[in-house]
Amino acid sequence: MLARRGIATALAMLSIGSAPAWALFDDDVARQRIEALKLESTTRLGKLDAQVEQSQRVQLDLTNQIEALRAEIAKLRGQNEVLTYELEATTKRQKDFYLDLDNRLRALEAAPVAAAAPAADPAAEARDYEAALNLLKGGKFADAQSAFEAFITAWPQSSFQPAAHYWAASSGFQARNYPRAAELYQTVHAQWPSDVRAPEALLGLANTQQIQGDTKGAKKTLDTVVAEYGSTPAADVARQRLKQLAPPPKKK
Repeated sequence: MLARRGIATALAMLSIGSAPAWALFDDDVARQRIEALKLESTTRLGKLDAQVEQSQRVQLDLTNQIEALRAEIAKLRGQNEVLTYELEATTKRQKDFYLDLDNRLRALEAAPVAAAAPAADPAAEARDYEAALNLLKGGKFADAQSAFEAFITAWPQSSFQPAAHYWAASSGFQARNYPRAAELYQTVHAQWPSDVRAPEALLGLANTQQIQGDTKGAKKTLDTVVAEYGSTPAADVARQRLKQLAPPPKKK
């Protein structure tokens, strides 16, 4: 009898030990644990989604900032090219100016005393031109533009007309008077195409067009530099600028 009871007790213990773990808990406790796990999973997934969304926003902001910086760099590069050529040309312009002035003074000294009409005052002409040039050197671009345009009007027969137009355009460009600068640059090329400043004036014109959003016009102007002044340093700059303005190749 005792042996049978012992066997029955052993069998009962074995059956409990082989039962699944969830059978040892009350139904309410099991449901509470399941709900708690669901809530924890939902909370963690929500936090993960928020982190992913924030990361995407940060990446988009960085992309926009990079594109804005690229555009600004392109703009500054164009302006720097113009300023570099202007600085390199300044010394030559001044030498040409004083050489021409000296030659004109010598010619006046050798001319007959009796003249049919009073000659222009070369000293006054030189003084006006030099005054405008000094304003440009001093960074007073709006004043320099006005001074050069006054010189253009006052001395229509001056040999410095091409230079005066070019520097008036450059001053207007620096003063952000882009429409007037474009007109003056065009005049240099149209009236004095053989002048050393003509290809540089076209580069300046392309800059004004690009800054004003006329990319098509800028490309056309740069093509003109390459076509008409292909062996000049200005043409090399134009070719480089055309590469920068060319659309990126399409992905296959």
